[in-house]
Amino acid sequence: MASLAHAPSRSLTATGRPDPAPAPARSSVRYLGPNWYAAVMGTAIVANAGAVLPLTAPGLRPACAVVWALSALMLVTLLAARAVHWIRHRDQARRQLLDPAVAPFYGCLSMALLAVGGGTLSVGREVIGERAALATGAVLWVLGTLVGLAAAAAIPYLMVTRHRIEAGSASPVWLLPLVAPMVSAAVGPALVPRLPGEQWREAMLLACSAMFGMSLLATLLVLPLVVARLFHHGPPPLALTPALFLVLGPLGQSTTAVGNLADAAPGAVDASYAHATAAFAVLYGVPVMGFALLWLAFATAMVVRAFRGGMPFTMTWWGFTFPVGTCVTGAAGLARHTGLAAFGWLAVALFAVLVTAWAVAAVRTGTGLTRGRLLAPPR
Repeated sequence: MASLAHAPSRSLTATGRPDPAPAPARSSVRYLGPNWYAAVMGTAIVANAGAVLPLTAPGLRPACAVVWALSALMLVTLLAARAVHWIRHRDQARRQLLDPAVAPFYGCLSMALLAVGGGTLSVGREVIGERAALATGAVLWVLGTLVGLAAAAAIPYLMVTRHRIEAGSASPVWLLPLVAPMVSAAVGPALVPRLPGEQWREAMLLACSAMFGMSLLATLLVLPLVVARLFHHGPPPLALTPALFLVLGPLGQSTTAVGNLADAAPGAVDASYAHATAAFAVLYGVPVMGFALLWLAFATAMVVRAFRGGMPFTMTWWGFTFPVGTCVTGAAGLARHTGLAAFGWLAVALFAVLVTAWAVAAVRTGTGLTRGRLLAPPR
């Protein structure tokens, strides 16, 4: 678990506390890791979650459009910076890929593409127009899906064949490449009605269902390792405690996926299958959302404990955003399919938590960048 201290961009001492004000790096992108895509994901999910809330509030849709535009700008900027990183600092890029603490964050690239693409389809069309939004969303979904499938296969392969993983070092970060196909399964149904012909629509729906199963079963293999590590080895280091929120990702995203698949099923598959999909969205989503709330309570208690112990700010704080956002979209989907106002209010309450967490993480990240701490070389 100690090796995971390299995941945040800011270096840590042996006690888990940050090193005092390291000197700025000669090249600001040399130590730019794939974990920075979490900031794009965390920003895009604010727009995506706000767009599906079961309420109408003045200014909500325009605000979501502004946040989506910000996430798109962040994505373009980060893609360019990471390209420079790979061109100029290939040694560091290879070192990150072969580091078991950093490599799983390559799943964040896929989810950043997919999250911005999903926002393009939901609120971006109000800014750039229907046709441009559809084309952009489709391209981002294809790219994000391909990257996500590659990461879901390649990162576990590297962990088995190249990485040296110590006993008791299982981390929620391991879930990141495995959740990426689930994000594809949740965003893809929005493209189903726009496809020509029943064969294309059915193929797309079943492909998303296959990625749902792929991600779910892989998560069920890894999650027990994470829980066992906590029970046998105690809490994670203070700076890595926010990573516990990553467990909410596959829970909320899978609930979102089954709801979106049920919405897209009519007209894509036989009526009997569409009815079964709608029933599964509730029968699966309600128990999983219950477990998500249980884990949210547990993770929050662990974070409060870490705060009292002096938990510093690192880029792991972005783990408070995207996973909670998936629970917002999952609860909103359950509100649509059950008609229960309780799920609607749950979505609104979680959205308030999401916005607060995003604001704190964004301000602290901006401050860290301005002072040159987040991209400083590790010690």
